This record gives sequence, structure tokens and C-alpha cells, in this order.
Amino acid sequence: MSLQLLRGQTAKSPLRAGQEKPAASTVLQSQNAKQLTRIGKAKAKPRLSFPVGEETRDFYRRIYPGTTTAEWNDWHWQFQARIRSAADLEKVFILSEEERAAATRHKGPLPVGITPYYASLMGRDDPNEPLRRTHVISTKEDIVLPGESIDPLAEDHDTAAPGIVHRYPDRVLFLTTGTCSTYCRYCTRARAVGNPGGEYQFSPKQWEQALAYLEEHTEVRDVLMSGGDPFSIADEKLDYLLTRLRKMKHIEFLRFGTKIPMVLPQRITKDFVKMLKKHHPLFLSIHVTHPREFTPETTESLNRLADAGIPLGSQTVLMKGINDDISIMKPLMHGLLKRRVKPYYLYQPDPVKGSGHFRTNVEKGLEIIEGLRGFTTGYATPIFAVDAPGGGGKIQLAPDCIVGRDGDNLLLRNFEGVVYAYPDPGGTLGADKRKPKHKLAAE
Repeated sequence: MSLQLLRGQTAKSPLRAGQEKPAASTVLQSQNAKQLTRIGKAKAKPRLSFPVGEETRDFYRRIYPGTTTAEWNDWHWQFQARIRSAADLEKVFILSEEERAAATRHKGPLPVGITPYYASLMGRDDPNEPLRRTHVISTKEDIVLPGESIDPLAEDHDTAAPGIVHRYPDRVLFLTTGTCSTYCRYCTRARAVGNPGGEYQFSPKQWEQALAYLEEHTEVRDVLMSGGDPFSIADEKLDYLLTRLRKMKHIEFLRFGTKIPMVLPQRITKDFVKMLKKHHPLFLSIHVTHPREFTPETTESLNRLADAGIPLGSQTVLMKGINDDISIMKPLMHGLLKRRVKPYYLYQPDPVKGSGHFRTNVEKGLEIIEGLRGFTTGYATPIFAVDAPGGGGKIQLAPDCIVGRDGDNLLLRNFEGVVYAYPDPGGTLGADKRKPKHKLAAE
């Protein structure tokens, strides 16, 4: 999504030639915008009860001396105290030369942004520590490989109204904000988040234009709210947005994509969860990277969401040297299930400009799925997918278990590599493959 769109400028719809601009009452938009601007001015005192892991407590006492537990557990404090510059990084980490050089000269979108809590999980003196690699800027981002793009998924092309990406027939992506609590260095929207000159600020005008589009397009039944991170939006404003969406009878399915439960778990307050419960049914896709993220704090945040009756799923980006090994991926999937999160998607990294050092080859993803299938519960096996460059959408990939045919039998390979015959009279699946030379399991 372009910076112009994030600032609320109108974009033409790519969906149908000659399509008219959605009709919306100017007076109603003005009234809604005024109401929305007023929301959040009077804030109630937040509830700050939250567990603190022993390692995290040692970290903030050392790096942020004088900080109270109440302050540390206040998500507003965490947000305001984010690590945003080379000087901030130097206070927490022993930087490598390439980290220091990259942080010092960086300008433009996708700034450095790490919550103090999330920094407490990273290696202080190891630039190759997995979580640190995903968030501390590096000069490797200057290397642009063939096929990389600032907008690899062509979201700008499919932007039908400010903040609305309408690619699929019955569902849309609603980019509610350009702000995240932390900035992943492999972000597919690196071109747009954390805009230069300050992060994208809340815009009533943009939301009203997006909502007008959704009111007009009654074929939309599914809205995925992302950004940025929608959970970075204040309770009252998010409540307003959900209320407006719930008034549209054709919208049946509301989803959030967020990383906040794992990087700013303190944001999942009891008041926040109480607000979300008003708008059921809601579904949540949580961005999870590594087993290192499982702490008392994140466990508490996930428990609160699950206890509120919100179905939780995960989405994980497969990254070289970070989680591209079955010895890491299996505990990650198991840890999610133990916290009532269903592993949903394992993504091949998008070819974002400057992200080549994170990408594995596609075979690695299939190898991970083969290492999970049959060797652990099916609930712990996510869907492996490539989001096709150029706006092709998600394409699911799976190991090929079809060996061939033997007459009316379809030959299938199980997780142990043993071939079995399934009676399939009249079928043609597998006919284009040669009959295997090795024996069947029953022979």
C-alpha cells in the first residue's frame, strides 16, 4: 500500500472497469468523523495486573533502572519506550559494525522499532540470535536480489479505497493503521509502515472512506483487519470500528492479523478483551516466529484471548537460520497448541526488496511439512503457502504423496516413505507417473 493511500488519498478501484465511486452521505461521514475524533479523549485508568518472567525482570532492572513493575506492565509505557534509534540500540545491545552502520544511516519507512519487553528476549551480544536478527536493522537490507519488489504482492494495484485491498470475491484486507509496536525487518509492507516523519496517525477520513466502500459492496462477507497492527489502536477507536462493521449485515466474518500478543503482551488487558467480546464472532491470526517467544507474559495474553472465546490461529514466516529447522518448528507448533492456538499458515517469505538474507528455498518449506506430517498430531501441521508475486494470492503447497497407479489401484506414499495401494477403479489420478519399482507395503 502506498504512502499516499495511508494518508487518506483516494485510489481508483481495480475491480471492474467503469465502476462508479461508492455513494455515501457527506453529512453522515462528517458526523461519524467528528464522533470518532472525540473517542478516546477521556481514558480510564488501565488495569495493569500481568505476570513478569524472571529473565524479563532482570532485564528491565538492568537496562531501565528505576522502572516499576506497574510501569513495565503498562502497554502505553512499553509503546512510548520503544527502541527507535541507533543510540537506543546501543543501550541494549552490543552492536555489530553492520548493525550500527545500518541503524545510523536509515531513513524512510520501516524504521527500527522494538518494545522493551521484546528486546528482553533477544541476545544482547549475539547479532545472530534469531529474534534479534528479525528486528535489528542490518546492511544486508541494502542487497537487492532479482525478483524483489517494494510491493511484491501488488497490493497497491488491488486497492479499491483508502485502506481497502479487494482481491478475492467475497473478502477484503482492511489496512486500519500503518503503526506497529515492533517492526519486522522482512515486512511485506516495508514501503508503507512507520512512515518517514513519524508513524501514520489515525485518520477518521480514511476509515470513513473505507467503511463507505464496505457499505456499498454487499458481496463482501469477510474482513481481515491488518496494517500495521490493528491491536496498536486505542480500545475506544477499535470498539468504534468494530461497531460500524457489525452494523453491516452482509459482513459475517471479522478477523485480525496481529503480532502484539507475542511482542507486546501487556496490551491484552482485561478491559481490551472485554471490549472484543462484545463483537463476536471474531477470529485472530497471530504472527509467531520462534519458541523463544513463549514466556509467562505471552502465555497470559493468549490465555486471556482464548478464555474470551476468540478462536486463535497462527501464521509463521519461514526464515533462513531463524526457524527453518524441524528441531525449532516442531516445538513452535507444539507450544502454540498448548496455548490454544491452532497452527494455521507457514509462509514462504515474500520477495520484499532487501529481504533475500531471510529467504529459504521453497523445498525447505516442504521439508518442514514432511517433518511434521505423521510425526506429530495433525493439529500441529500448518498449511504451507506461497503468496504469489504480482497479486496471485495464496497458493498452498504440500509434499507429493501420489506415487502412480497400478491398474485400478492408486499408489500413495505415507509419512515413512512406504507405498500403499488404494482401490480406485476408473480413476486417472497418478496415471501420468511411472509405477514404482519398489515393493508395496502389502507385498
